[in-house]
Amino acid sequence: MIVKDAIEAALSKVVNNGELAGAATLISRGNSVRVTCAGVRDLENRLPVERDTIFRIASMSKPMTSTVALMLFEEGRFRLEDPIARFAPEFEHMRVLLSPEGSLEDSCAAERQITFKDLLTHCAGLTYSDLHRGPIRKAYDDALGRAIDNELTPDEWMERLAQLPLIDQPGAGFHYGHSTDLLGFLVARMDDAPLGDVLQRRIFRPFGIKDTGFSVPLEKRIRRAGACGFNDEGKLTALQTVTGDHALPERPEGMAFVSGGQGLWSTLDDYLAFARMFVSEGTVDGVRLLKPETLRMMASNQLTAAQRMSAKMFGRSLFAEGHGYGFGVAVVTEPEKADPMRCGGGVGAVGWPGAYGGWWQADPNDGSVMIFLAHNMVELHQMAAGIGLSVWGAITEFQALGTAAVREI
Repeated sequence: MIVKDAIEAALSKVVNNGELAGAATLISRGNSVRVTCAGVRDLENRLPVERDTIFRIASMSKPMTSTVALMLFEEGRFRLEDPIARFAPEFEHMRVLLSPEGSLEDSCAAERQITFKDLLTHCAGLTYSDLHRGPIRKAYDDALGRAIDNELTPDEWMERLAQLPLIDQPGAGFHYGHSTDLLGFLVARMDDAPLGDVLQRRIFRPFGIKDTGFSVPLEKRIRRAGACGFNDEGKLTALQTVTGDHALPERPEGMAFVSGGQGLWSTLDDYLAFARMFVSEGTVDGVRLLKPETLRMMASNQLTAAQRMSAKMFGRSLFAEGHGYGFGVAVVTEPEKADPMRCGGGVGAVGWPGAYGGWWQADPNDGSVMIFLAHNMVELHQMAAGIGLSVWGAITEFQALGTAAVREI
């Protein structure tokens, strides 16, 4: 229990210093689970973070959406090399910017169509507006609206996305963006049901995942973590909405748009139920999501050497060393060079963090799963000023302490 005490002390230090409102962590191996919570889930009412606190998990949604897509792949509904225009003819004739930050008028025809593999690996030429300063940023914002709570229908959003130019040729390079959102809507079209219903039927109910979805039911909102960020002086503050105005204070009933890339809420135990799939060859407690061969493909690097070298975010290299990228997850390729912020562990360990302070890794080498959940919502200009960055240090420390804790279990 020495390491568990160290994790609690490390979390409490960050919370007591006013650098993080609260966090919940979990370490699992086999049937043993250790949970540590610190701080508050609601700054206004001072409600504590607890094991069943429901957090926005942001891009930790991507592995779940990628998994449900691969379930359809296993059923023969599509091939990885199939153009997505087979199900979304809006994307048959795409244009590509000559420069990602250049004029929208300076474009050329796409050399080939976007494929399903392109979406699963973020090599489709799609992006997020927040990653740019050029004209494409305003074009995305004006056309697509909010990233999480959006008044557009899925069909309207897809039609507008298809009218925007790509920032790179399909298949040319890794560009983080709306690929998983688009993939989720294609899943919905193929399964003839809203993405939330598809996830419930194919993943959540079979795995006993009870508190995960694109909204939090009224009767569970007492457990919901409030939006929490910082003012420009670096002081913790309750927010009315998430940073970037990506979500509304309350999601309206009946809103059709869902973000398969960043829109889910979840808990420690729900995400553990999902993540265990990666350490048990796709089957958990007798329930199979993916065949072992499909899971191996998902959890193996799918990027070329050139794509790994060129993949960057905010100027930082993502996969030049230490990691590759599979289908919706980062994959450890060189443990001694792996940045724990993507995920640590041995060769073949996987994970992918979320922008609001969520993080996880699953390591099939020792059967361990580690999860860190928080609400730490920071504006880009605040990050540039060094505000709100302590959560990443807390995650790195948790990953190191968690690795030691696994040896105790």
